[in-house]
Amino acid sequence: MANKKSWQVTAPKKANSPVPSSTKSFLKEKADKLIDDVLKPTHVKPASTTDDFNYLADIHSKWYRNSFYFCATYNCPSSNAISPSFETKFARMEYIADNKFNLAYMRHTEQWFEVFQDISLEECLKLIEENPIFTP
Repeated sequence: MANKKSWQVTAPKKANSPVPSSTKSFLKEKADKLIDDVLKPTHVKPASTTDDFNYLADIHSKWYRNSFYFCATYNCPSSNAISPSFETKFARMEYIADNKFNLAYMRHTEQWFEVFQDISLEECLKLIEENPIFTP
């Protein structure tokens, strides 16, 4: 008989329980501070009056189920625009356990790509601030 070998693949950890409300409020507070102090001043610029191109108008955050999202709002000044603005998510922190998250970014294919697993809140926020893959 042939000797069969198999690969063992481990799936990333997923949250088994709902996010505590204290964690939700603490993370929202920290993220909003990062947004107001770093992300908005760096990425949100005044609209150009000569261009018809979409531009970044706002950055905000929100919870949805067990994930916390960093979102960007773009304005569409063109007269041919389908809507005056649209929202896109650019970073996702998925709650795993007490102070542990999986961190992902939105690829150009509109699919989430998880790049960091089982890291702390502080590490997540630092990576979102410094790593260019999390640019809105």
